[in-house]
Amino acid sequence: MELSTMLCLFVSFLFIVLFKSLIKSFSFFPSKGRELPLPPGTMGWPYIGETFQMYSQDPNVFFATKIKRYGSMFKSHILGCPCVMISSPEAARFVLNKAQLFKPTFPVSKERMLGKQAIFFHQGAYHANLRRLVLRTFMPEAIKDIVSDIESIAQSCLKSWEGKLITTFLEMKTYTFNVALHSIFGRDEIMYREDLKRCYYTLERGYNSMPINLPGTLFHKAMKARKELAKILAQIITTRRNMKQEYNDLLGSFMGEKAGLTDEQIADNIIGVIFAARDTTASVLTWIVKYLGENPTVLEAVTEEQEAILKGKEESGEEMGLNWLDTKNMPVTSKVIQETLRVASILSFTFREAVENVEYQGYLIPKGWKVLPLFRNIHHSPDHYKEPQKFDPSRFEVAPKPNTFMPFGNGTHACPGNELAKLEILVLLHHLTTKYRWTVIGAKDGIQYGPFALPQNGLPITLYTKK
Repeated sequence: MELSTMLCLFVSFLFIVLFKSLIKSFSFFPSKGRELPLPPGTMGWPYIGETFQMYSQDPNVFFATKIKRYGSMFKSHILGCPCVMISSPEAARFVLNKAQLFKPTFPVSKERMLGKQAIFFHQGAYHANLRRLVLRTFMPEAIKDIVSDIESIAQSCLKSWEGKLITTFLEMKTYTFNVALHSIFGRDEIMYREDLKRCYYTLERGYNSMPINLPGTLFHKAMKARKELAKILAQIITTRRNMKQEYNDLLGSFMGEKAGLTDEQIADNIIGVIFAARDTTASVLTWIVKYLGENPTVLEAVTEEQEAILKGKEESGEEMGLNWLDTKNMPVTSKVIQETLRVASILSFTFREAVENVEYQGYLIPKGWKVLPLFRNIHHSPDHYKEPQKFDPSRFEVAPKPNTFMPFGNGTHACPGNELAKLEILVLLHHLTTKYRWTVIGAKDGIQYGPFALPQNGLPITLYTKK
């Protein structure tokens, strides 16, 4: 009896959701502007749209198929949202730099998990204030003082991997998570690391789930973890206020009197920063390990550059350990990072939302629709890069064409933490290439998707110390 009742309730809920979606499909845009056509394309199933088609395969195939059929601008329906996808550099620049027309946004599931006050969902004065606070913590003048701390985290992680079969992506997530916590909470993070990690790992599993808040669903579990995470952050904030000390980390920046943020706004933005700082950087590091292993000549060049830094310190009698100037003297390694960002295109696209009806190239982008600049397609276009599928860091000896390389976005909403991301990658690669070698275990080819593109099985490797 209980099972049949639950089944009836679920079917009823599903019917309501689908019915609401069908109603919306007849009112995607207001009457004003109806004389303009929508971009060509298909919308897929009600509510579900084409979510599964995009996330279950190589996004290149999904995008290329659409572009071949409909052109560089087409409509679709992803994660419960009607959207327009664009694949030309000029269109991407238009959308990313017209903040008055397109606001940053995410699907409903992400918005509810991160919190509506997070920096990603706002523009104007509130966004400008948040961006100023984040940049104050993550700009070069600030992060140059934590190079030794990041180096300590990198060395500790690498040491724990020695002689073991590891899943590169999972271990890199641990590394980037620890760096993110240190940049947010300073050296106090060790006290909260395990509780924060436990909650956040549950939360992240629901990021790309459909926003159906029923017991047993990924979304429901994620929202419970989100509430617990907010409670932990509230305790940390209260403890800091009682101690009445000044902190130079991101939480200290958010808690300053001049910041003018409520506790809810602080919590939403802390959770958002962890989200932005973790998986993407871990994905880049995973791909770098793969590409270096497959390109011995490139690996040798990176290793020689990193060993030269060590040799220079030995000859000059300088204290061992990396400093900020060392990380600015790694041109070969920096090009490897750039080429990995291009080829792997960790963020296939970003989300914007039209705040009013917008006409572009003779088509209507309706108010409320999501707009997705397709970074992956731009980075892989033979019009911009010769042999785009080939891993060739030397191509960045010449600056790319304008608007054809946007791994950190563009405009006022470009990633404010890109300097920290590059720093933690450089620091780990220094120790990885000078002290270790590795062997890939299992299939060396293949890519898995959902939501980030990753080497098959997260790239299992065995790490050995160099003799």
